Amino acid sequence: MKKSLTLSIIILFSLSAFAQENDTLAVNLSKQKKHNTLFSSITTGVSATSFIGLNELWYKDYPQTKFHFFDDSKEWMQMDKFGHAFSAYQIGRNFYNALQTNDSNRNRNIFLGGASGLLYLTGVEILDGKSAQWGFSNTDMIANTFGYFLFASQEYFLQQQFISMKFSYQKSEFANLRPETFGRNFQQRLLKDYNGQTYWLSAPLSLNRTNTKRFTRWLCVSFGYSIDENVFADNNINSVNNFQATREFFFSFDADLNRIEWRRKWMKKIASVINFIKIPSPTIGIRSDGKVKVYPVYF
Repeated sequence: MKKSLTLSIIILFSLSAFAQENDTLAVNLSKQKKHNTLFSSITTGVSATSFIGLNELWYKDYPQTKFHFFDDSKEWMQMDKFGHAFSAYQIGRNFYNALQTNDSNRNRNIFLGGASGLLYLTGVEILDGKSAQWGFSNTDMIANTFGYFLFASQEYFLQQQFISMKFSYQKSEFANLRPETFGRNFQQRLLKDYNGQTYWLSAPLSLNRTNTKRFTRWLCVSFGYSIDENVFADNNINSVNNFQATREFFFSFDADLNRIEWRRKWMKKIASVINFIKIPSPTIGIRSDGKVKVYPVYF
């Protein structure tokens, strides 16, 4: 997940920027076919380059073996699975937005755009499957598939992303204990510090995007998941080292920035790009050990 999420965020921002310009491209090129050809060329190049870079920077230094499977379903209290689902969802959403310049091929674009995240992460899993250090993870693929279906089903049946997957991070107190695992700087910790990550499902108070009051149109309720004191992948090792690995569940508020009526076009573009980030807000946290904590502001 650490490497796949890194590449996913890079692709996410690249596609977000491209998607913001697709209306202009459609006008300048005048035909959907030209737009799709340009888009396909760009994304093929980005994907191919990322796989080459991934192989050179990550897998090259580890021994290779024949393709094999690896069961990591019990590691990190499944935080990495949430990362896989988030990556598949966000890549699929942004591929679709970049493809969709009109409604004529909407169903095709939902399939192609949504499936792109699933296919890309499947490629990462195949590389894992040939590495002696890891292996092809069936549970990673289940998480990838969930992210795809969360996007595609909503876009097809609701014509919108009513439930959005979001992400937030604040450095955990355990990050410095194992910098080789959790990262040595902010950029690395953002992707590796599981105890500081939170994954969210956010939904607005109203399904209707137009015939409601502005406040309820964009205000969301949000449910989050994180972990605490999970310093080692294997929970038995955590216990031996006196760490009480614990799951954390959160109830909070959020905002769907795409539903706000922005006065400037550039503001709308920025809002669309950063909408995968959970907005800091008052939060109630419930731990699996029964403890409850109220946060005036949680991010």
